Amino acid sequence: MKKLLCGVALALSMIAGPALAASHSNKVTLQLQWVTQAQFAGYYVALDKGYYEDEGLDVTILPGGPDIAPPQVLAGGGADVMLNWMPSALAAREKGLPVVNIAQPFKRSGLMLTCWKDTGIKSPQDFKGKTIGVWFFGNEYPFLAWMSKEGISTKGGPDGVTVLKQGFNVDPLLQRQADCISTMVYNEYGQVLDAGVSPDELITFKYEDQGVATLEDGIYALEDNLKDPAFRAKMVKFVRASMKGWKYAEAHPDEAADIVLEYDETGAQTEAHQRRMMGEIAKLTAGSNGALDEADYKRTVATLLAGGSDPVISKEPVGAWTHVITDEALK
Repeated sequence: MKKLLCGVALALSMIAGPALAASHSNKVTLQLQWVTQAQFAGYYVALDKGYYEDEGLDVTILPGGPDIAPPQVLAGGGADVMLNWMPSALAAREKGLPVVNIAQPFKRSGLMLTCWKDTGIKSPQDFKGKTIGVWFFGNEYPFLAWMSKEGISTKGGPDGVTVLKQGFNVDPLLQRQADCISTMVYNEYGQVLDAGVSPDELITFKYEDQGVATLEDGIYALEDNLKDPAFRAKMVKFVRASMKGWKYAEAHPDEAADIVLEYDETGAQTEAHQRRMMGEIAKLTAGSNGALDEADYKRTVATLLAGGSDPVISKEPVGAWTHVITDEALK
């Protein structure tokens, strides 16, 4: 999720070196990218239904937040495994933190632009002369690659777009500060609707449909830890149980959303929002058995390498993913 990319630079600056797993016990700590919500339903379902317990695991799920950078938590030994968007993970790896994708529950991207229809925007070429809200800290690279593909400058002017550095809310659209803003199909888009905007007033452009989507919400562990057979065996059990949780959540979205609400200690989430979110999340995880699709990985890397004059990664990653865990977990 986008919030996770925020703070990666700070996290990496504080890393002295990757920490090894503290023990080979049955304990597994998972660091989420954001607060407890249906985006992470598969893990809460696996916990609630006893799937982790069936594998002999004692799993702790740590919610994220605006001040929590999962790569930093992983590097410091505060978690055995983290969830991360691939742009964040590959940037962290290039900067010295050897994280490895061990499973990819999300098959599709939920990132999109949401625009006011009355601006006259009907296609990406109509972005010219418009102001567009974009999340930064790595999230801007799919957008920059998209604009490069369309031949549209991001320097403003009548033949380019004016980029507004967007915070983690939908205010720029609602207050007409931007013609379009970045949204997730399962979260911010719903917030726009909740503000009283009708879908008929909007036009949306999914990155997935534009050929510039990058992988989101992968499961990552440290490379050094994966060299340990005992740790690998524990990750096999964790991934197997987690994917069982995800498939149950896909098949029973309302129940999965209700389970998430039970684990939301803040009480900030509502049933209507979580059920709507889970319905959209199920579309993004559908078709994935947990194994990373190499074609999806290559598409993500190509997008990141093409992200303008300052790409999120400067070279092809080596050793950034493995099928070792999912090959065993899916037997």
